[in-house]
Amino acid sequence: MPQHISIPRGALDLAADLYLPEGFDAAEPQAAVVLATPGSSVKEQIGANYASRLAENGFAALTFDPSHQGQSGGQPRDLEDPYLRGEDISYAIDELSTIPGIDPQRIGALGICAGGGYAVHTARTDHRIKAIATVVAGNMGESWRGPGFSPDGPAATLDDLAAARTREVIEQDLERVNWLPDTLEDAAAAGFTDIDTTQAITYYRTPRGGSEHSTNRRLRRSDSLLLGYDAFHLVDQLLTQPLQVIVAGRQGNTGQYEAGMKLWRLAPNPIDLLIVEGAGHYEMYDEPRYVDQAMERLTAFYGEYL
Repeated sequence: MPQHISIPRGALDLAADLYLPEGFDAAEPQAAVVLATPGSSVKEQIGANYASRLAENGFAALTFDPSHQGQSGGQPRDLEDPYLRGEDISYAIDELSTIPGIDPQRIGALGICAGGGYAVHTARTDHRIKAIATVVAGNMGESWRGPGFSPDGPAATLDDLAAARTREVIEQDLERVNWLPDTLEDAAAAGFTDIDTTQAITYYRTPRGGSEHSTNRRLRRSDSLLLGYDAFHLVDQLLTQPLQVIVAGRQGNTGQYEAGMKLWRLAPNPIDLLIVEGAGHYEMYDEPRYVDQAMERLTAFYGEYL
C-alpha cells in the first residue's frame, strides 16, 4: 500500500503516493523513481500500476497528481500546462530528496504517454535525474500541431483559440473539453471507431482504469500552451543521462511509436530500446503480458544506472 504524502509546490500542494519496496530500511539509502503520467491521468491509474511494480522490484517510486488536477491544488481546475507539468516533476524530486532512506544521488524518472515527453523535457535541465526511461512517450506539441488537432494548421488553430479565450473573458465562463468521449456510444456517434480511441475509452472511462478523481476534462486555454510546446527541444544537446525507450509495436494514431523513435535518434546517450511486439498504446498501461515485458527491462535499466 502506498504512503499518501503532500508535496509543497509554492502556493499549492501536490497530492502524491509513495510506494516503498518490502523491507525498506531508512538507514540504507536506496534508489527511487519519480513517475510522470499521461495527460488526464491521476496517480491511481497508470502511475499506480507502474509504481507498485517498481516497488515490487526493489525501487522506491513516487507518483503524483499534476498541478490543477486530481487531488492536487491549483486553480483553475483541469489545466494541462506542459511547463507546469515539468516543474511538478522537479518539485517531486525535491520531496524525494528529503525522505529518509532515499539516496538523492540515485533518483530516476519514468514518463508514460504525455508524461514521457514531460519527463524528457524536465530531465534536459534537471540533472538530478540520473537515468530516464519512457513508455509509449508522446510529444504533446507535435500531436497538437498535427492534422488531428489542427486540420487547417497550427497558426489557424491558435487564431481560433485566441477568439475562444476572448469569449471566455467576456462571458466569464471557462470552457472545458473532453480528453476522450465519455462512452463508446459517444465515440461512435462522433465517428471515432479506430482501435486506439476505443481502447483509451475502455481503459479510462470504465471501472477497469477509471478513477473518481479524473474528470476527463481539459481547460480549453491549455491548448495554446500545448501547441507551442516541444518536449524534445535541445534533447540532442542537454539530455546526457542514460535513456531507455519503450514503445508499443502496433503503431496507431497516438504517435507514440514515431515519438519514441525520434527521441531515440536525438538522444546523446541512448542505452536501451524495447519494441513490445503486438501491443497497442493503451495496452501498455495495464495488460500484464505487455507490462511484464516493460517492467523486466525497466528493472534492469534502473538497476544498472541508479
